[in-house]
Amino acid sequence: MRRRSSPSLSSESSASLVPRVRKAVATLFISDLHIDASRPLIVGQFLSFLQSEAKSAEALYILGDLFESWIGDDAPDPAQSAAIAGLRTLTLSGVPCFVMHGNRDFLLSRQFCEMSGAQLLPDPLIVTLHGEAVLVMHGDALCTDDRAYQRLRATVRDADWQRQFLALSVAARRALAGAARAGSQAHTAAMEHAITDVNADSVATALRAAGTYTLLHGHTHRPAIHALEVDGRPRTRIVLGDWYDQGSVLRWDQGGPELQSLPRHGVPSAGGPE
Repeated sequence: MRRRSSPSLSSESSASLVPRVRKAVATLFISDLHIDASRPLIVGQFLSFLQSEAKSAEALYILGDLFESWIGDDAPDPAQSAAIAGLRTLTLSGVPCFVMHGNRDFLLSRQFCEMSGAQLLPDPLIVTLHGEAVLVMHGDALCTDDRAYQRLRATVRDADWQRQFLALSVAARRALAGAARAGSQAHTAAMEHAITDVNADSVATALRAAGTYTLLHGHTHRPAIHALEVDGRPRTRIVLGDWYDQGSVLRWDQGGPELQSLPRHGVPSAGGPE
């Protein structure tokens, strides 16, 4: 799926976040890999992606949930460490990598950046791509119909809550993260499909506030390019896919954005957003 770029717009994003001029053909966007030790095929595909297409990219943006859970920078599991090492190799080769917090890895912090060479991004953020200002988000903040989740999100993003959680032992944090994962799966299974998707009014509000024609996000695991109108003007919402059954990447070059799947065989079926 490809969409042509909209007219150029001004952007408030930092110049350091605008991909620098390279011989590369595209800036790459991925999200929702949910890497952990129980998903070795995802880890393998991600490492292969870093060693192939990503090596020639203008930049790599990971828009949340790189990891299934992240209990602190002091406790990556072996699969997470392998992914971090792959990112470190990529960034040392000169390809900038930017990572946004997701709803599963919101505790990524300074030590992760030092280990990987990646830079953490605020959410939301405006990024300029070939003259077009694009609003990028993880996407969970747009799912405002799921009020229970939004209350939980506000709690775990609170600095005091995070300090208390990180003060616990690694074993205690792992146990709590496992319980939270099970609770998230049960909550998602019990919700209607529409409730766990983005809210149209929240999307319009975000685009209106950013002043952009295009919104790019992950989280919902429903890859597509949607045409919509806000205040009578055409806009675009691009949704990245998850990596449970196959990879998903958005390539943005001078011709505009193109959303593609990255086939992978032998992966068991998995559920929706967690």
